[in-house]
Amino acid sequence: MTTFFSVQSDTSVVSDLRAWSEEQLIAAAKTGRRAPFGELCERHGTKVFRVIHRIMRNREDAEDAAQDCFLNAFVHLKDFDGRSQFATWLTRIAINAAFMKLRKNRGAREVPIDELNPSHEPVAQREFQYDAPDPEESCSLRERKRIVKSAISGLRPRTRNVVELIHLQEHSIRDTAQILGISTGAVKSRMFHAKIALHRMPLLQGVARSNRLSAR
Repeated sequence: MTTFFSVQSDTSVVSDLRAWSEEQLIAAAKTGRRAPFGELCERHGTKVFRVIHRIMRNREDAEDAAQDCFLNAFVHLKDFDGRSQFATWLTRIAINAAFMKLRKNRGAREVPIDELNPSHEPVAQREFQYDAPDPEESCSLRERKRIVKSAISGLRPRTRNVVELIHLQEHSIRDTAQILGISTGAVKSRMFHAKIALHRMPLLQGVARSNRLSAR
């Protein structure tokens, strides 16, 4: 895929860089050279886009998030110490970029705490039926959404990502595991710990009670 770092004007430079090893490209890019990093983007661009698109489900937004991913990777390349594969390091940045883009595009939908259930399967969001919008109730709903969103953002990153994929993006457990590169068992475990953590948050106990009352 074409990125801000892509080198297109000088074909001889591109041809030369294609012969470089990944280690050589990384070392050169760490000095601030855009062309070597552009070659890294070309090599990993397809995988990065695929990972982001599976999270976002929108091509245009996925392309924007991919650009953000590569920009962040370039800025923080000095932090890459080689203890993991470059592809693994870049994939983590891609996943974070996708979630950041999602959060910017729209606020997190309300996730009733009762729906973070032990079965770990996606549960359809509860629909509230109104004959006419009630200003006070609308204000209350917005406040509850804000509280739940704040609580989810307070979870550990790897746990938060699972909650967002399953309950906000409505991905299956299997898809979530594939996107994050973990086992389905790990997904279920993280959802279990997320449920416990959320239930222990005092500010969410009132939200859960309010949701149960609204469903009556």
